[in-house]
Formats: sequence, C-alpha cells, structure tokens
Amino acid sequence: MSSDVCVHAWPCSYYLDLEKRWVSGKLSLLPHSLKFIADRTGEVLVGVPLSSVTEIRKESSHFIFSAITVLEKGHAKHWFSSLQPSRNVVFNIIEHFWRELLLSQPGSAANVTSSPMTKGQELTGLMASSQRRMEDTAKVLHHQGKQLDSVMKDLEKIESDLDVADRLLTELETPSWWPFSSKLWKTPTKSKPREGASGAGCEPFGKEGVIIKIPAIISQRTESHTKPGKLIVLVSGLEIQDSNSLLLHRFEREDVDDIKVHSPYEVSIRQRFIGKPDVTYRVISAKMPEVIPILEVQFSKKVELLEDALVLRGRGTSSPAERSCSIWHAASGLMGCTAHRKLPTGGQEGGLLQLQRSWPLLSEGEAQELTQILSKLKGLALDTEAELERQDEALDNITTTVDRTTLTVDKHNRRMRKLT
Repeated sequence: MSSDVCVHAWPCSYYLDLEKRWVSGKLSLLPHSLKFIADRTGEVLVGVPLSSVTEIRKESSHFIFSAITVLEKGHAKHWFSSLQPSRNVVFNIIEHFWRELLLSQPGSAANVTSSPMTKGQELTGLMASSQRRMEDTAKVLHHQGKQLDSVMKDLEKIESDLDVADRLLTELETPSWWPFSSKLWKTPTKSKPREGASGAGCEPFGKEGVIIKIPAIISQRTESHTKPGKLIVLVSGLEIQDSNSLLLHRFEREDVDDIKVHSPYEVSIRQRFIGKPDVTYRVISAKMPEVIPILEVQFSKKVELLEDALVLRGRGTSSPAERSCSIWHAASGLMGCTAHRKLPTGGQEGGLLQLQRSWPLLSEGEAQELTQILSKLKGLALDTEAELERQDEALDNITTTVDRTTLTVDKHNRRMRKLT
C-alpha cells in the first residue's frame, strides 16, 4: 500500500509558534504520517511520521480552546484547533492509526527506520499474507459448499414428500369399489430415515464462524458521532461492536444490500428497510486492507469500489489475483538467482533484469521458506478450483431439481382442484 494514500482530511487551523498566529488549512492523515497544508500558499507546514509521535492528546489553554496536540520525539509540539466536524472525531481516527502502527508486528512501517527489512523478508511477508487470504477464501468456499449440500438434502426430502402426496392423491382419485386401492398404502417410503439428517452438517468453522476481527472507528448516520469499536466478519454476515464488545448491529449475509469502498481504509455497509430509515455504518480501520478482499469474496456483487478506491487499484493496488501472479513471478526469478548464484543475463527484459540486480540474493533459509509457501499456495489454488467446479455442478443439480419439483407441485395442485 502506497504511503501517500490519504485516509482522511479535515479543515482546521494550525498554530505557528514562531510567528504567534493561526494558519487555516487542511490536516491530512496518511497511513504512516500526518500532514498539514496551508490554504493560502498550499505549503506543507507540518509533516510528522506517526512512528515518531510519542503522544496525542486533547488539550486547551488560555489562548487555545478545544485543540489536539501532537508531541514528537525531540519535544516538538504541534497544536491543531477549529477541527471539523469535531475534535473527538479527528482525535479518535488519528489515535486509532497511531495505536495500530505502534502495535504492528516487527518489520512494519513503525520499525522500518530502526531495523529495515531485506527484500527477501518483504517478499516472504507478502507471500505469507497472500497465503492467509487464500486460506480465508477457502474457508468461505468450504462453508458455502456445506450450505449447498444442505439445500440439496432438503430438496431430496421435498421430492420424497411429493411422492407420498402422489400416492395419497392416487388413493383419493381411485373409486371406492376398486379392490386394490389399499395396496397403495403398503409401499414403503424411501426417505423416511432422512428426516433427522436434513438439517445436519452445516456448522461454521471457528468460534461463531468468525473469519476476521479488526479494531475500527465506527460511525452511524453522521460523521460527528464516531466512536472506537470492532468490525467482525462472520461466515453468516457482519457484526458491529463497540469498544466493550457490546453488539451494536448484526448484518445477516442476505440482509446486506451494498458495501461501498470509499478508500482502502474506509467502507460503508448499508441495509435497506421498507417504511423506515436504512441502517448504514461507516467503518474506518488501519487493517481494512486485510478485510476488503474477504468482503469481495463473501459479498461479490454487493461490493462497490468508489472513485478513490478505483484510482488506487489502477495505480498500484492491483487485484488479489494480479498481485499473487506478480509475487509468483518475482519469487520464481529471485529463487532461480539464489539456486544458481548468478543473475540471468540473456533473453530477459531490461526492467526485470534491473529489478533483479537491484535486489540482494536471497538466503538459503528465505528460499526454503518461499518454496514452502508457494507449495501451500499451489495446493490451496488446486483445492479451491476443485471446490468451485463441485459447487457449479451442485448449483446445476439444484436448478434442475427445483424446476422438476415446481412442475410436480403444479401437477398435484391441479389434481387437488379436480377432487374439490
């Protein structure tokens, strides 16, 4: 994710301590830094990396009211006031990103200045992230397959019940003097033992079917009412909780009408109602890039990428499939260089050769780890493809069975109308 992506921006005023005056402008939050740009000159007056921030506070003094202060290493202090829509909203979002950066794992942007990662470590991290996303996708597909199997079992039970109905209607249509009418009742039913198994075998994986849980800043209706909370992606839907893990709203999977991706860090989830206002929650999180691919898999056509998200995707945030493909080729090239201990020379494009020359050779341990991850990714991809093919066949069978059952029900309705 590029570091120049703007997560959010707010109109505000910045206090110039040397000149003892206020400057109006816009405070922008980037994934790893804060930036203030003056309105008149367009000059960047403040550029503070979040990794160098030691404290963020809500303060006021005899000459500054309702302000946010940002304290840097070296005791540099920045005052921001006249924040819109409110000081609490801006403080909650900035503190969330700052806290998540501090709590991030070693080797992230918070530690890049003290212990920079090698290219091999970066590539290993990307591959491990792709593996986690692939595993999450496989889990969703597995649960979806169980649901399709359960639907097919229910349809089979419906067909067996329709066979019983057919025998009952035949008995009613038979004249009372017909001597063989009672034999119709002696035919054993084939699907009687299946009644107990119709609703079995569709348990979600994990605790309560949780796929991923992330801390977030939640707002409903207006941006002036934001508060810390959590977004939980379940197999059966979504949950919005507050900071005390109390449920604010649960979106069942079929009740979600649309999910709009405003940026890689912000989405809005809406559920429509007839005769009353829609329920819409806006969610901002530093870990949202991990959730968006899962939402695209789980809700597919309901996810809409807005203009900012489309620009970012076209500029550098490619789709998961394209990103996995580029990672695969990069890993293959680097592992080939490591195995032969020399750089490829002939038959390569200039850009690829220059990229490989600029990267240091991978160590044996990194090459082995990449080989293991690539093998797991290949296995997951093959299993996912097989599951998708199986589900396609199951959907075709369900469609055929539903059509056949519909015709049988219509036929039985006509026979019942003749009897009445």
